[in-house]
Amino acid sequence: MSLAAGGSESAIEVAGVRKAYGGRVVLEDVSFDVKRGEILALLGPNGAGKTTTVEMIEGYRRPDAGSVRVLGIDPGRADRSHRARVGLMLQGGAGIDPRMTPREVVALYGRFHTTPRDVDELLAAVGLHSPTTRARYRRLSGGERQGVGLALALVGRPDVAILDEPTSGMDVEARRSARDLLSSLRDEGVTALLTSHDLAEVERVADRIAILDRGRLVALGTPDELTGAAARLVRFRLATALSGTDVTALGGRVGIAIEDDGGPGRYRFASGAGDPAVVAALTSWCAERGARIVELRTGGGSLEERYLELTRATTPSDTA
Repeated sequence: MSLAAGGSESAIEVAGVRKAYGGRVVLEDVSFDVKRGEILALLGPNGAGKTTTVEMIEGYRRPDAGSVRVLGIDPGRADRSHRARVGLMLQGGAGIDPRMTPREVVALYGRFHTTPRDVDELLAAVGLHSPTTRARYRRLSGGERQGVGLALALVGRPDVAILDEPTSGMDVEARRSARDLLSSLRDEGVTALLTSHDLAEVERVADRIAILDRGRLVALGTPDELTGAAARLVRFRLATALSGTDVTALGGRVGIAIEDDGGPGRYRFASGAGDPAVVAALTSWCAERGARIVELRTGGGSLEERYLELTRATTPSDTA
């Protein structure tokens, strides 16, 4: 695969982008790139500016300031041959005839490209099999329609795929198929930019994560880098919940306040990096009291915790 114009190793480049609607700033000085063969997840709460960012990368909107380049070219000025190298997955199935079957519509889109993927293999890869592939589009579930949208984005063997909530509504088996497909695309050197509200899914598939909040980029890094920036935690679950007195006593033994971790018998505390002496104090106290440990794990916070920490840290005064 050739490099973009100018020899850049980035397939997508967003530099100093600003965008406002009617005086309301929705993006302010946003910069990030997506390397070739990389999967980057763009996250953020509703109203953070994700849709505007993605639409500029797709070429549907233009920034008021800054620049966007895809495969070295301004997507708003791209010609037909360039657009054929970029696969788009849009929400809602707009433009799909509800009377067509998944196989028919993917085959139709495939004929727009010179070397399309095999239709049946692609449908299977997104978790769609017969008889679903021969059912009318209007009869498909939301997750099955997502599978069709993902197939349409990839049928032309794009160099860049922009995927909006690619696994939303899919069942467990289809999600796994979609994850495997994304991994295979990475191996082929395809660049993918995806949006998602499923943080557990993102943590599994993304090489890097960019988080927008109120129009600003508040974090950019690998999943490990982002979660490693959160407090290092010890999490444990006991067969029987502790009384308030016992929670206080355990906190005194380990020397750190014990917190509830969102369920009966579930607790956590910050401990540097899971200090062995602290973990030993926890287990010995439980042994003395006959408190059976069902689960014990150490490490950084989850992506969800880091995401909430970052998006709650900003205030409305951060942007216009």
